This record gives sequence, structure tokens and C-alpha cells, in this order.
Amino acid sequence: MVRFWSLILGLASAAILPSMGSAQTLPQYGDANHLGVQTCASSTCHGSVQPWPNSSVLQNEAVTWSRHDAHSGAYNSLGSERGLRIAANLGIGDPRQAGICLDCHADNIPAANRGPGFNIADGVTCEACHGGAEQWLGGHLSGQAREDNIAAGMYPTDRPIARARLCLSCHYGNEQKFVTHRIMGAGHPRLTFELDTYTFAQPAHFRVDDDYRQRKPWANGVKMWAIGQAVAVQEILEALTDANRNSDGIFPELVFFDCHACHHPMSNLRWQARDSVGLGPGVPRLNDGNLVMLRVVAGVIDPALGDRIESQTRALHQASTEGYEATQAAAAALRETMNGVVSSVSGHSFTGDEMTNVLNALLNVGLDGEYVDYIAAEQATLAISTAVAALESAGRLQGDTLSRVNEALETAYAAVQNDEDYKPDTYVAALQEVRTALQ
Repeated sequence: MVRFWSLILGLASAAILPSMGSAQTLPQYGDANHLGVQTCASSTCHGSVQPWPNSSVLQNEAVTWSRHDAHSGAYNSLGSERGLRIAANLGIGDPRQAGICLDCHADNIPAANRGPGFNIADGVTCEACHGGAEQWLGGHLSGQAREDNIAAGMYPTDRPIARARLCLSCHYGNEQKFVTHRIMGAGHPRLTFELDTYTFAQPAHFRVDDDYRQRKPWANGVKMWAIGQAVAVQEILEALTDANRNSDGIFPELVFFDCHACHHPMSNLRWQARDSVGLGPGVPRLNDGNLVMLRVVAGVIDPALGDRIESQTRALHQASTEGYEATQAAAAALRETMNGVVSSVSGHSFTGDEMTNVLNALLNVGLDGEYVDYIAAEQATLAISTAVAALESAGRLQGDTLSRVNEALETAYAAVQNDEDYKPDTYVAALQEVRTALQ
């Protein structure tokens, strides 16, 4: 399956969750002690060099993490030339000592919760995602049921909503940590995230088989993508309506705006009108890439909901030209609409026909001119790829048609390869190639 590997490799490396039985504190903010990587990495636990034969668990998870997963090198990147330069630009001293950096580049828990084997230099470790092992390790070693592990404090990364919250806490931010425009201005790469693609791109440290599906919930790619978009929009609106994050002196917090409305060569005359926002040239648009994706999937589940999200997103864009109070009111209205949307998306099955409907809707919205902004095109490319992969897995897209679609997708990936060279007309032509390949 085609995946936008070069895009993923080029990116930077509400603590309480919604209902659906997934309410749990993020590992960084829990009370349990973190015992350190070596607690999990013995050869008889998860430190085997090779996967165990005839085992439902690979047992080489720690080796996979240390050798192949970028999370293990997150702390070390702080000491790189770029990391040190960013810190110097921000005036924060050694980034390996700065909480603003360690909060996402390491398992930065309070000193009181660090066990004797804990080492902050290990980066984003097992316990950074799975939770402090103090309370659940004994039962886990004895083979207790998954739900018992979770009840003892293990974080449920297998649940899509919980996983999205966890990943977005660093790949977007939350109340406790947030990558601002000043941080990016200092040299930090632009953040982006798409749950299904990032899950797929991460080196696998689990085996999906019948045993896995019995122990843990499993969502097809379209559902995983949809949940990720819904949670991302919820987090964006939480931040936009948070007085501590939505302003920066006399300016709004510019991280909420589309980067490329300002950051592109002046010779690249790329601006085009978008009917859904109603803004003219020279007006920075709010970054609504995730909102565009969400209204696509919402429109498949509930057309009225999709229309409401589109209408309120337009009102938000319009309000951004009127002032702070108007923007906050429009964002609050959209945030109110989002109540229940995450659970609604999570509870939806996304049958074969609906996966096809999502793919067609993604293409139609793009061909109608909604992906003139680079970030929306970037998100759409990942989404279309996810839908194609899900349809292939379900046996609904095969043979020559699949080959033609994947070849056309390569053209779409090429069109968003370089944000500074992005041209909306080229991308729309790529989408038309995908549409033609499906016929």
C-alpha cells in the first residue's frame, strides 16, 4: 500500500477522555511510579532479539522500540544541532533540562515518580505510552487479563479514542504542553498528525491475529482515521477557546492559522478562493484541515451534521476577521456541536459501502476546490490512502483497479511532497487521476 513515507519522516518528531469506557488519565499525569525501560526489556519479557515462535505476543517489543522506533531517540534529538539551536533561539538553556522540551521528547514525569531504573535520557519509553508500571506490572507478568491490567493503571492504547488523545498530547498539544508559533519560529518543525497513518508507520510491536482481536478492540483504517480527526478537532477547539493558549501579546496565537497563508515564496501565486470560507486574498485563514476531514466523514454518517459543521466552520472563518470576541463565540458554538461527535464516530461501524462513500466524498470535496490549502491537501492524501487500504483489506478494491489507484495516489503524494512548491491545480489534477482510476 502506498504510504507517504517521505512526508512522515520529514515531520517532527484533556487528560480526561470521553465516555465509551475510556476515561483514563494520560500516563504523564498519573500517580504511579515509572520503573524504567529495563523493567520491560529482559530477554524473558519484551527484550527478545527475535519474535517468539508460537506466541501470541512477539516478546521483542523493547528491541523493536530501541532499534527502529523514532520515539526512542526523541531525547537525543534535543542535543542535536537543530535542537540546541531552537533552545538557544528561545533562550531556555539546555533543551535536555527544559520541561518545555522534555514534556514531549521524554517520559517527563515528576522526580517523585521515577523509580531506581528510570532514565529520562531513554526518551519516549514504554511507560510514556503504556503508563507507569508500578501497579500493573505484577499482574501483567502473571498473565492477568487485559482489562485487569487497565484497571490497575495500564493505559489502553488499543482503544482508538484513548490512543488519539495520547498521541495528540504531543503531536498537537493539550492544556499542559503546547507547541506555539514562537516555538516553531525558533526552528521547530511544523506538527501534523493522522491517527491511522501514524499507527501504520510506527514499527509494529504487536501481532494482529485472532488472539489479538479477542483480547483487544480492532477498528478498520477508515474508522481509525475518522476517530483521529474527531479527537483532533476537539483538541483544536479546546485550545482555540482556552484563554491561556489563544493569544500572544497583541496578536492571536498564530499556530492556529494556516502556515502557508504567510510562509510561501511570493513568486508562488497560489492563493485561490474557497467558497466554504468566504475570505478574500491577503487574509490569513485558520488552519481547518482537520475540520474539512471531519465534515467529510460526518456527512457520510449524518448529512445534517456534516452540513452543520461546514456552516459553523465558515462562520468561524468569517468571525476571525471581526475580532477576538466574535472568533471565540464562533469557536465555542462549533465546540458545542462537537459534543458527542467523538462517541458517534467511534460507535459507527463503517461498512464496506460507507468506506466507499468516504473515499468518494474525499475526492468530491477536493475536486470542488476545498484542498487549495496545503495542510488540507496533506490530510486528504493520507485519508484517501487510508480509505484505499481499508477497501483493499476488505476485498472491495483489487486487481488492476487497485494498481491504477495506487499509481494515481503516487501522483497525489508527489503533489504534496514539498509544501513550498505546492500548487492547488496540480493536486486537483492528481485527484482526478484517482477518480478516473476508480471508474
